[in-house]
Amino acid sequence: MAVTTAAGRLGVSPFDESRPVELRQNWTQDDSTAVIRAAYRQVFGNQYIMASERLVSAESLLRQGDVSVRDFVRALALSDLYREKFFLSGPQNRFIELNFKHLLGRAPYSQDEVAHHTDLYVHAGYEAEINSYIDSAEYGDNFGDSVVPFSRGYLTQRQQKTVGFPRFFKLYRGYATSDRSQHAGVRARLVQELAKNSASPVSNANTGSAMVGAAGGDREKFYRLRVNQASAPGRLPQVRRSSAEYLVSYEQLSSRLQQINRAGGRVTSITQA
Repeated sequence: MAVTTAAGRLGVSPFDESRPVELRQNWTQDDSTAVIRAAYRQVFGNQYIMASERLVSAESLLRQGDVSVRDFVRALALSDLYREKFFLSGPQNRFIELNFKHLLGRAPYSQDEVAHHTDLYVHAGYEAEINSYIDSAEYGDNFGDSVVPFSRGYLTQRQQKTVGFPRFFKLYRGYATSDRSQHAGVRARLVQELAKNSASPVSNANTGSAMVGAAGGDREKFYRLRVNQASAPGRLPQVRRSSAEYLVSYEQLSSRLQQINRAGGRVTSITQA
């Protein structure tokens, strides 16, 4: 799942080195415990949840096989606990940013997306806002009924916009931090970028120094992309071919990544040539 050799400096190594948590057929109680732990971590933005705060009834339904992983995630996000921590404690645009991060694993792509969800909440209410993410085709395509949502905004995937990469790192400040303990407090992170349809440089999760996209910096350099290419359209079974390699300039980097995404390929590393 790696997209860059700087994964450690970006702070995504724990995600990059782990597999999505899924409740498969013939699962055990240990499997359900792993799913519950991962769901709390993802939905509540890596914040510690005390035993007295846990949704015991929803956990019990999952352990008995009475609800899917998707509906367990829904129960967490619709809970009074989630509402208290992320809706009542800050501005609405921050709440919507975090809904994208917690439930779809990415940052908003545009002001239109945020405006749509703001309008949805105003006219249909809190429950409709939460369900709109979990019932979406995007959620189903990426997580289905059995996979816990995971952070994927740093990956190159089909139908995922390149601008989502730097914006994801505005919301994510390292695997060891929670969404309620960051230095910027409860204010929204993407207001100016979404309004201007722009993106900030990607910064080191530990130092805050710019790594990708800083003005000047690396614009005259070349980058080597290694890519797992998708099989040809219409050919079955759908398997991955051997890796391909591209050498591109900084100016061509974004367009090349978009081209790879459209073709169904996955970037496995980006290194300076």
